[in-house]
Amino acid sequence: MKILVTGGAGFIASHVVDEYIKNGHDVVIVDNLSTGSTENINPLAKFYLMDIASRELEKVFEIEKPDIVNHHAAQISVPVSVKDPILDAQTNVLGLINLLQNCIKFNTGKIIVISSGGAVYGEADEYPTSENYQPEPLSPYAINKFVAEKYLFFYQHQYGLKYTVLRYANVFGPRQVPHGEAGVVSIFIENILMDKKSYLYAFAEEPDGMIRDYVFVRDVVKANLLALSTGDNDNFNIGTNRETSTGELFREISRQMNYFVAPIPGPARPGDIRKSCLTNQKAKLGLGWKPQYSLEKGIGETIDFFSTKFQKNFV
Repeated sequence: MKILVTGGAGFIASHVVDEYIKNGHDVVIVDNLSTGSTENINPLAKFYLMDIASRELEKVFEIEKPDIVNHHAAQISVPVSVKDPILDAQTNVLGLINLLQNCIKFNTGKIIVISSGGAVYGEADEYPTSENYQPEPLSPYAINKFVAEKYLFFYQHQYGLKYTVLRYANVFGPRQVPHGEAGVVSIFIENILMDKKSYLYAFAEEPDGMIRDYVFVRDVVKANLLALSTGDNDNFNIGTNRETSTGELFREISRQMNYFVAPIPGPARPGDIRKSCLTNQKAKLGLGWKPQYSLEKGIGETIDFFSTKFQKNFV
């Protein structure tokens, strides 16, 4: 089938593109390269340099007529959304609506949309958090991700457009951009490789940092493959159900890289939540998905990727 992948030059979606192509699908990428890279673009995919909010997107749909849309393009920074909520809404809400309008006009059968289980639930009373918990988003980014899910429900009800929502935990792995709070694994690895100081942001009463659920990108890719044919009109947490503090994460990376300098403590940032961990039982039942990679193995593969890249660039 033909699949249009938004954000397909980015960290996660470029891996998804590779897997779709590997499985025999025809892939079209739409990306404005604001955070993506041409290095990530699979040469077998057709590429359009374009913002998802652009009116020109209609021409892409008219030419390509995708069977399925996989929507990864997003403004992903929580602090940026707090500082500029209009910017966040332009991409994460208006960009999605533009996609949905074109899906309806050109008879796309289904859209897979990426949400954030690490953000939409807020400081959840149910912990680890299941999909049954009513989201209580605490940042414009999280609010807009939840709003996006509501639009999907409307378009399914009004027009019959099928959807699957994947609520990611904190995804890490090769190609991750070492910028912003979402890229903490790659930030730590790159800092160590370059002998730069790392910062551990934390609430004063929890000095080992925020607790998160870290899921490896290759496991996430598998969920996107399964969602092509399963999980219609539902949402699924894609996480490991394992807690990891930022301090624990740094110590594991340091252990594997034989690094012995402690990070510098820093205050929590605007929009940070204290802890997030996702149950994945629904994904096991509804998608046939479960994580295969341990944190340690995933970190090892990520270190190998960045170490090889560092050697090519600086040796």
